[in-house]
Amino acid sequence: MTEHRAGDGRDPVGDPAPGATPGPGMPGRRGLFIVLEGVEGAGKTTQLARLGAWLESAGVPVRRGREPGGTALGEAVRGVLLDRAELDMAPESELLLMLAARAAFVREVVRPALEAGVVMLADRFESSTFAYQGYGRGLPLEEVRRLNTFATGGLRPDRVVILDLPAEEGRARQRREGKDADRIERGGEAFHERVARGYRELGASDPAAVLVDARGDEGTVHRRIVEAVAPLLPSSFPELRTGAGGLIVAGGQSAPHPPLPRDRQPDLQPDPSGSRAGSRAAAPDSSSDAT
Repeated sequence: MTEHRAGDGRDPVGDPAPGATPGPGMPGRRGLFIVLEGVEGAGKTTQLARLGAWLESAGVPVRRGREPGGTALGEAVRGVLLDRAELDMAPESELLLMLAARAAFVREVVRPALEAGVVMLADRFESSTFAYQGYGRGLPLEEVRRLNTFATGGLRPDRVVILDLPAEEGRARQRREGKDADRIERGGEAFHERVARGYRELGASDPAAVLVDARGDEGTVHRRIVEAVAPLLPSSFPELRTGAGGLIVAGGQSAPHPPLPRDRQPDLQPDPSGSRAGSRAAAPDSSSDAT
């Protein structure tokens, strides 16, 4: 099955009527699919909320979702995967449950959002499966990819923002917050180190991925994420443009993001090796942790 990006022109989305200019959320405009990924404690959920609010402040239509979850089936599967610690679950069973939830998420949430012409923001997607069930559990990565493609129908994100954080640092954040570990979070130090390594390797090999340093305060990490996703927006939302001060709507409304210091600016130019753009968004800021 051929894989394709959400906005690459091969989604079954109709064109607007001749002479019409589709507005935000208007069918006929192809939406964008943006995913936040990372190890436990990297701050995905917090940053997804901030990114969604930033987009909405500029008039960009947004839909949010999480994996596993986002549908009735997905939430039921989530309860089994994360909360049923007493179950002796084989890695293959874990993978297939995750993919069952993903198939429903794509069919019921992601594709309708993209067909409606909005930005779909997801807290985890396929990269989590590659990192956790592939690298972490040791399942053959190519087989995991093949099964994932079947579950998604070949749909892939336009941008994967991987919040890069050492596994132990993420787990330390969770301990400081008093968060109870779920079944997967109890996987042990070696497991989480393999997951973190998997994310770094995925970030280096996936053209849609950008590794963003997750160290620093919430605002600093948010600005790094904005720098990683803002260049995608004008192609799908031509009434928007990006400037040094933020995202600007044709009518003058803006969603500002103060520019980062020069030594923290992301590299959005092509990698000399040709692997991808924007592999490392910023230098670390150790002032505080984002949760």
